[in-house]
Amino acid sequence: MIGYDDIEAATRRVTGGTRPVALAHAGERLWFALEFLQHTGTFKARGALNFTAAHRESGTIPAAGLTIASGGNAGLACAWAAGRQGVPATVFVPETAPGVKVARLRRLGADVRRVGREYAEAAEACAAFTAANGALGSHAYDDPLIAAGAGTLLPEILAARPSIGTVVVAVGGGGLFAGVAAAAERHGVRVVAVEPEGSRALNAALEAGAPVDVPVRSVAADSLGARRVSAEALHWARRPHTTSVLVRDQDITAARRLLWDEHRIAVEHGAAAAYAGALSSPSPAETCVVLCGANTDPSDLA
Repeated sequence: MIGYDDIEAATRRVTGGTRPVALAHAGERLWFALEFLQHTGTFKARGALNFTAAHRESGTIPAAGLTIASGGNAGLACAWAAGRQGVPATVFVPETAPGVKVARLRRLGADVRRVGREYAEAAEACAAFTAANGALGSHAYDDPLIAAGAGTLLPEILAARPSIGTVVVAVGGGGLFAGVAAAAERHGVRVVAVEPEGSRALNAALEAGAPVDVPVRSVAADSLGARRVSAEALHWARRPHTTSVLVRDQDITAARRLLWDEHRIAVEHGAAAAYAGALSSPSPAETCVVLCGANTDPSDLA
């Protein structure tokens, strides 16, 4: 399991390469962390940069470059980080990946392979490619370097607003949650992990006592569509400073609409899930909602 020393090491690697998070006041005792302003449009850039920088330090990036399976956002971050290292990136996405994400992957120079209807099928194809090609396989969420990189967000939030007592994050496979929860424990901050009812890998793992496969049926499945949560995320979900919350698809859609109507913020349904969780389970403490991604087509908000 990652510890705070891993977060500190990741901070040293990514500082100067990622954009420091900006906070916006959103209401009484409520703040938004505008992480959708990060490189490639999501927090994923933090983990991808930490991953590539660590492998550069150890001399383990092959000429074949990097490969990853992704719903889109982790692939974008991987392609961006690979470009910084001057190596190729091969990204496997499900056929259901939004066109806006696929187009941006290609603009970043990635070799995009569309396989299957779900992330898990793309991951199987990526694993076969890695074995045959010799590329360095990254992971969308289940890697300590990826999770620790994501965790660099929490100290930045507290540096900007030390009075924050609760941080709310959306959960797919659990990389962002694990990293933020690992950092939050050191600082005495509560973390709320929000998932769609139709894509509840972390919540189901808590019930089962181990990571289990779940069906994926949600409006937010393109970014929160992991069938199985990481063991790292489950470890942190069992800690007393974390809470699991489920939200309905209609509440996610309403929260996304509210973000646009009231704040003129256009985010993915996955990012809106965190806001839906904050609205359904308000905290008495000063709260920061992580708006983690904006790789979306905003035309339906017009």
